[in-house]
Amino acid sequence: MSLKNQVQLITYVDRLANGGLDKLDTLLTNEFAGLFGGVHLLPFFNPIDGEDAGFDPIDHTEVDARIGTWADIASIGATHDIMADLIVNHVSAQSLVFQDVLAKGSQSPYFDLIMTKEKVFGSEASQADIDKIYRPRPTPCFTPMTCATGEVMNVWTTFTSNQIDIDVTGEQGQAYLDRILDTFEQNNIKLIRLDAAGYAIKKAGTNCFMLDDTFDFINALSAKANSRGMNCLVEIHSYYKTQIEIAKRCEAVYDFALPPLVLHTLFNNDPQALYDWLSIAPRNCVTVLDTHDGIGIVDIGPEGDKPGLLTHEQIDNLVESIHRNSQDESKKATGAAASNVDLYQVNCTYLDALGNNKQDYLLARAIQFFAPGIPQVYYTGVLGLNNDMPLLAKSQVGRDINRPYLDETILQNALATPFFAAMKTLIQLRNSHPAFNGEFTITLDEKVLSLQWQLAEDVICLHVDTHNHTASIVTINNNVVLQTIDIKDESIK
Repeated sequence: MSLKNQVQLITYVDRLANGGLDKLDTLLTNEFAGLFGGVHLLPFFNPIDGEDAGFDPIDHTEVDARIGTWADIASIGATHDIMADLIVNHVSAQSLVFQDVLAKGSQSPYFDLIMTKEKVFGSEASQADIDKIYRPRPTPCFTPMTCATGEVMNVWTTFTSNQIDIDVTGEQGQAYLDRILDTFEQNNIKLIRLDAAGYAIKKAGTNCFMLDDTFDFINALSAKANSRGMNCLVEIHSYYKTQIEIAKRCEAVYDFALPPLVLHTLFNNDPQALYDWLSIAPRNCVTVLDTHDGIGIVDIGPEGDKPGLLTHEQIDNLVESIHRNSQDESKKATGAAASNVDLYQVNCTYLDALGNNKQDYLLARAIQFFAPGIPQVYYTGVLGLNNDMPLLAKSQVGRDINRPYLDETILQNALATPFFAAMKTLIQLRNSHPAFNGEFTITLDEKVLSLQWQLAEDVICLHVDTHNHTASIVTINNNVVLQTIDIKDESIK
């Protein structure tokens, strides 16, 4: 990827910056100066506060006027690599195109853009075909909708009934995506996150998820982005061997196995599974610990009779440990307890998943920063914030537990903590040391995990004692130790 090999920030504009892109720009160039080479701006389209927190845009090419304009986006892009979401699979039911289809039925010029059950299966779909479809959520795959003309459409709705799947293979779908790419190119977007791309291609007789045709579609879309000076990151939760294969065929993928494996390591003083994974994990990846979604589980589990990175029993223990560490706050935000829509995630801040143990949290961040890939840190993670139980109680949306709205007082108080100072030290080291542009090696000596980077005579190594939960970073040049930095509580210097 032709991006800065530096830590990136993940953030909502309205929840971190108190409402505006201009405020976020100021924050990035002042309080966050030197910390982030890029920023993932979570959906800033119209509307930012839809049913799925921006992931159900009415119009991908329109910035929500309440937070700013495309000129504001371009301004941030002049100094930071911006990642924006291209929500490949669906459009809002409130969009003008879908509303036109509801009004005019098959006579609408946009009718061919909308994916229906009939377009894939014909007039009669067998139950066997429907049962094969991979489902990320418990909601119905198809939603019957009646047009003003009296026509009934069985609209394909992979996620919710407000997120209408589109036919990305037809002329209408291609034109729709091209228009978004053109807008991104004109406004300094450097990296495109292909949201829900794995579900974009539907074929009868398959599970309609990550088919060979899906790879062809992603590669073609990536080529269009590349021709406009942009890179593509594929967002897919799947079995770990599938993720490795996806990485071989795409520009970049997320390392979604890393967050739960780091937790497993720290919960059990056992780095073996993490060592095994980092020995084979894709190198063309973006790493995260926390995101706007929950902590993924499917990425480390078995698939059928194929073993995972962890066993079912280990995963159960992992989930229960998160619930216990968070004093059951995560349990209130996960599954049916909070009308949670995801089948494979636990909702909790990463800090609370670790029992609010800042020592363990800083160890986790150090591991992430030394793992292969470009690291991203979610806004609550960089500030060390806890679960937002009042927001969860108000919205009853599980993922809101880790999607707080920060006013100026909360923000400034967090920026003044020793924790944030320690995070700054780690981030600045990851951004500045030349060895991170070199070769990665990993070793395991009993309970001590060592992650090393080397470029010519420059070496930087992280040693993590997973038994005592201590760690140190050693920098070397020409075989001479220059510095040893102990990671201890919040006193990193």
